[in-house]
Amino acid sequence: MAKILNVFKKVSSLRERYYKASTGKDALIRLVGEAEVAEQVYNSNAIENSTLSLEETEKILLQIDLDRFVTEREIFEAKNLARVVAYIEKKAKEQELTLEVMLSLHKMLISNISDDIAGRFRKDNEYVRVGSHIAPAPKEVVGMLEKMLAEYNAASHENIIRRVAKLHLTFEYIHPFNDGNGRIGRVINNYLLIREGFVPVNIKFIDRKMYYEAFKEFDKKGATKIMDEIVGKSLTNSYHKRLAYLEGAKIITLAEYAKRNKVAHSNLINKANRQTIEAFLEKGVWKIAEGFVYSLGVRK
Repeated sequence: MAKILNVFKKVSSLRERYYKASTGKDALIRLVGEAEVAEQVYNSNAIENSTLSLEETEKILLQIDLDRFVTEREIFEAKNLARVVAYIEKKAKEQELTLEVMLSLHKMLISNISDDIAGRFRKDNEYVRVGSHIAPAPKEVVGMLEKMLAEYNAASHENIIRRVAKLHLTFEYIHPFNDGNGRIGRVINNYLLIREGFVPVNIKFIDRKMYYEAFKEFDKKGATKIMDEIVGKSLTNSYHKRLAYLEGAKIITLAEYAKRNKVAHSNLINKANRQTIEAFLEKGVWKIAEGFVYSLGVRK
């Protein structure tokens, strides 16, 4: 409990800094967000076993031919998810999350892939299994989703990290759709964060093992500790990245920073993974503001 409260205090501090730094910089904020779409798409699809690399995902979104054959499904998965990611940036500020919004997002995601199941919840005898977890019966889906949203809204006094983590775990436990549950679930995370005035997060493919451990923990104990940590770290990472750009810092790789400041690179990577320094992961490379003072843990 103490650990997650400390993370939330840190997020609150970063959020305040972000608001100050973002004044009059709407164009830059938009550029950072747009540049991040391909990463969001790559990571979310990779978690679901897509074979596309980040470079290939970027090429598809830019309508550049790939050097190898990929299925039409993977192309639509990339393009559709990119549309959804861009769409919620505005939609989340206009409308609260409802079942109708979820259905709309799902239709955008699954269109041209499986049109017969796009934009609707599981019904009749449509049962799904994820690993050893068998999702609730179709007839229970709507009631469970309504309860999930009611509990989220009733917990408005709690910190956003815990609220989003619990809703995400609950949503994936329900698994309301025949396909696309993971990707829609991660989109919903950002829908809620944006709506509450936070920045979107990008749960990374490299954290996939820990991510799935969070679901096991929830299934067995009803606990959210691991997912709390994932959401918290993703949120600090997202703020560190945006602040580096908004505060006009010169951005360098963590490897270059280690070399210049005669600090062990492995030690910095460890701290970056724990988000105890202001490093952020961008296109698979750890980066940091050049002016970050390692000994003080702050930027000049």
